[in-house]
Amino acid sequence: MIQPIRQTFNQAFSPERYRAFLEKIELDLPGQLDFRVAETPVFVPKVLTVKLLAACDDIVNVITRDDFKSLTDKAIPEGQRVPNEDEHTQFMAVDFAVCKDESGGPSHGELTPQLIELQGFPSLYGFQPYIASQFRAQFPIPDNLSHLFNVSTNAEYLDRLRQMIVGDCNPEEVILLEIYPEKQKTRIDFTLTEKYLGVAAVCLTKIRKDGRHLFYEKDGRLVRIKRIYNRLIFDDLQNFPDLQTDFHLTDDVDVEWVGHPNWFFRISKYTLPLLHSPYVPESYFLSDLTNYPADLENYVLKPLFSFAGSGVKLHITTADLDAIPEVQRQGYLLQRKVKYEPVIQSPDGLVKSEIRMLFIWPKADARPTLLTNLSRLSRGEMIGVNFNKNKDWVGGTVCFFEK
Repeated sequence: MIQPIRQTFNQAFSPERYRAFLEKIELDLPGQLDFRVAETPVFVPKVLTVKLLAACDDIVNVITRDDFKSLTDKAIPEGQRVPNEDEHTQFMAVDFAVCKDESGGPSHGELTPQLIELQGFPSLYGFQPYIASQFRAQFPIPDNLSHLFNVSTNAEYLDRLRQMIVGDCNPEEVILLEIYPEKQKTRIDFTLTEKYLGVAAVCLTKIRKDGRHLFYEKDGRLVRIKRIYNRLIFDDLQNFPDLQTDFHLTDDVDVEWVGHPNWFFRISKYTLPLLHSPYVPESYFLSDLTNYPADLENYVLKPLFSFAGSGVKLHITTADLDAIPEVQRQGYLLQRKVKYEPVIQSPDGLVKSEIRMLFIWPKADARPTLLTNLSRLSRGEMIGVNFNKNKDWVGGTVCFFEK
């Protein structure tokens, strides 16, 4: 998007150089990369950076309202409420589509962010500083662009992460919780989290419960778990209906959550109708509508409780909506479509981009702090693996911002 930098990058790019880039990742972290990393980072111009920050402020102003918890209390599905919830999330990821402003106002024709989704849940906090460093090592990235906010270096970034996740605990008393972490596509992030913070990924099936205390086995001894850095999503557990575990997320246990599971639901698609900003498309709970929008072709239907884009319906009719039973309508969101603007110049055309802004929110802080980002590139109708099979210049990457 910053034309001179894009030209320099593309001139330096070659398939051989990209293969060397991937080979270095494989050398560093053998067998861990299980998703496609795009051939390029995203270079974000200052005018778009300013709008992204303004959009984030609009969202944070709602998330930090005194009544936010009461407004989102129905977001948590029945049977999935976890005890000992804290006052606010400790992680927040906010996804924006890069679009063209078609408002007719002073910014008409400029690039602008439009909110797609947000979640009170961790993302690839370990992988992003690593991949940014790899791009810098392998390709020409100007020093005046940064993938970071509110910190200057990866070391400072990781220190902030360590303070929040590990705190004053021994790192072995803190676990990254997942289900079969060695099989997850994001396992490279788990490996880097252990490398950087000393916090190992532990499968839910490996946790032992004794009264209100939790333990896991390490080097032949039982270690008491004092903190859980939660990366486990309830949706994933539904894939294992016969799973037998000693510990269930809804158990009342003596452990501190770093990223309490309830916030995954509170800050989610459920939050979208509460947000009003030039950077947030109109959103409605289907159950609240007595009449559908007249331009229904400009809306998308999303299940409230789904993960990774599952169940999203891009092309809907009144018949589709009428077919949803009354008792299920409260589980759906109608959101105005956004039009991704293809802005990333690849060797053979333009590519769409989505930018995820990554925040941490230590318990004592009044507001969350933006630290870094990730981006996903797409040539398909939606951002995601299923829409980009057998394509190049797509996949996960990182943005470098002009500030």
